[in-house]
Amino acid sequence: MRIVFPDSSAKEYEAGTTGLEIAGDISQGLARNALIIRFNGDLLDLTKPLHDDGGIEILTFRDEEGKKALRHSCSHLMASAVQKLYPGTRLGIGPSIENGFYYDFNIPEFSGISAFERIAAEMKRQVKENIPFIRKEMSFKEAVALFCDKGEKYKLELLEELRDAGESISVYIHGDFVDLCRGPHVPSTGYMKHFELLSTAGAYWRGDEKNEMLTRIYGTVFDSSKNLREHLSMLDEAKKRDHRKLGSELGLFTIGGEGGPGLVYWLPAGTIVREELENHWKKAHVKSGYQLVSTPHIAPVELWKTSGHYDYYRDNMYFLDIDKGEYALKPMNCPGHIIIYKNSKRSYRELPMRLAELGMVYRYEKSGVLHGLMRVRGFTVDDGHIFCTEDQIVEEIQKVVNFALYFLKIFNFGYRIELSLMDPADPGHYAGKPEEWKKVELALAKALDDMGEDYRSVVGEAVFYGPKIDIKMKDALGRFWQGPTIQFDFNIPQRFDLTYVGNDGQEHRVFMVHRALYGSVERFIGNLIEHYAGNLPGWLAPNQVVILPIMESQLERAEEVESILTNLGIRCTLDGRNETVGYRIREAETSKVPFMLVIGERESASGRVSLRVHTEGDRGSMKLDEAIETIMAGCRRPELP
Repeated sequence: MRIVFPDSSAKEYEAGTTGLEIAGDISQGLARNALIIRFNGDLLDLTKPLHDDGGIEILTFRDEEGKKALRHSCSHLMASAVQKLYPGTRLGIGPSIENGFYYDFNIPEFSGISAFERIAAEMKRQVKENIPFIRKEMSFKEAVALFCDKGEKYKLELLEELRDAGESISVYIHGDFVDLCRGPHVPSTGYMKHFELLSTAGAYWRGDEKNEMLTRIYGTVFDSSKNLREHLSMLDEAKKRDHRKLGSELGLFTIGGEGGPGLVYWLPAGTIVREELENHWKKAHVKSGYQLVSTPHIAPVELWKTSGHYDYYRDNMYFLDIDKGEYALKPMNCPGHIIIYKNSKRSYRELPMRLAELGMVYRYEKSGVLHGLMRVRGFTVDDGHIFCTEDQIVEEIQKVVNFALYFLKIFNFGYRIELSLMDPADPGHYAGKPEEWKKVELALAKALDDMGEDYRSVVGEAVFYGPKIDIKMKDALGRFWQGPTIQFDFNIPQRFDLTYVGNDGQEHRVFMVHRALYGSVERFIGNLIEHYAGNLPGWLAPNQVVILPIMESQLERAEEVESILTNLGIRCTLDGRNETVGYRIREAETSKVPFMLVIGERESASGRVSLRVHTEGDRGSMKLDEAIETIMAGCRRPELP
């Protein structure tokens, strides 16, 4: 058989040669690092004999697919250990996830995280035995008999969905353990030397609150002890930066309890952070040619049916009966902006029209996925919609990308860009004609190319209504988060018959772009808290200065300083409590206040202050004007774009 490599070179091999043998023929180092292969576009086990001509890629832990295979294989390893230690355990699902894996179990008499040491010991025993992963294919009937005999009711439920698929069922076996699985897997348990069990949580079967609560165990696995140690160190740092912990400690927000799960209540300090962000957003948008609008929180259901949201999102929507009519809390701001655009007949002279809104939306999220500010039921989307002509689209996309990057750069976020395209094999899944998609996809790519931005094209990741540009933001720990998104829309202009009158006097279909820069304001603030470990930039800090008189005799001078700072627009507080100054300094440090002004007897007499800067320490005694200059510089708002 003729095997073609990624560099287009080719070599003949005997039919039946495995990917692992081909990797070894290239180099022993590649064979040691190889995990799975991609052969003629399909991901396969390294040990699968190949019989046809084709193109091959040897995938290692450097490749995303290789990482996923190692992680998923480790979920099988963990599941086999759990079943061995807890007879009667029933298996749910065990996918790979970002940086790790989990498995859901129904475990009798499980003792929680205290059992991790025993489970890990059994996993290490199996790693040492280097047990092969064996793929076996069987008929639907045989698979049902196998899992019925084992009493695996959850696997039988999954199998039922494959009844009419018309394809063979695959299972993976290592030792006595058998699991329903498509694969691929690494060759053996010996590949998973560097793992760690992390945490456990409850999870409803298939994420449905009506189903049984299962035990979910999370873990991670890497290709080396060094990479594992680095990841565990990052997790420790992430715990310290957790926005839920810091949000509570800094008095920024509260969620849940009597207020309801997934609903955020901003405390006074958090409201300052939010308003500073939103005010800067508004000023930047006005300067960049946007018109700010505001739309209601509810609208008739018919509006959502016309937009298509009802068909695609109704399971995540909240509904109300009003005056014998059905309304919905808005899950998105788009239809409201459509109504504003259609309020009058539009001319080409008005385009591009850029509308923007900080609009509160509501989506039903299952309680099991709610997570601080990152996943909530009520949140604010910084929506913008651009209505333009075809020949304006490239320039408008470039302006939006630059605008989005401006908001990331002022907070020192890194980023990567992905261009999500349609799957040409399934054109019926998408709104609009394939030739229209091709034209717009090329326009988006040209916009990024002309800007000199690096990006990755991802086929099949576009939403049904149009291609999109996703900008993932990279935080201080190297984690990527969902950031700005720019989406072209073939769907809504057609559904709402959105047009403009061209210079020929005829009506033409308008081009429409959705974009969100913060995305969710709540999630963005959560990202900021973790990115800065709670040490927010001075202009966002709820309390920018604490004034600390050492003795009561300096209180009058401290009040004068407080008045001066307040009149300059600096947010400050005076801490004149009957506590030692050291205690009050430590408390201000814990509260992450950027600046402290200490006033003792000498400072009071000379009109000077002693300046302390958070995380830096004492800057020494100086004139008040000099201290104010330092504070103003540290709290200066970013320049507008």
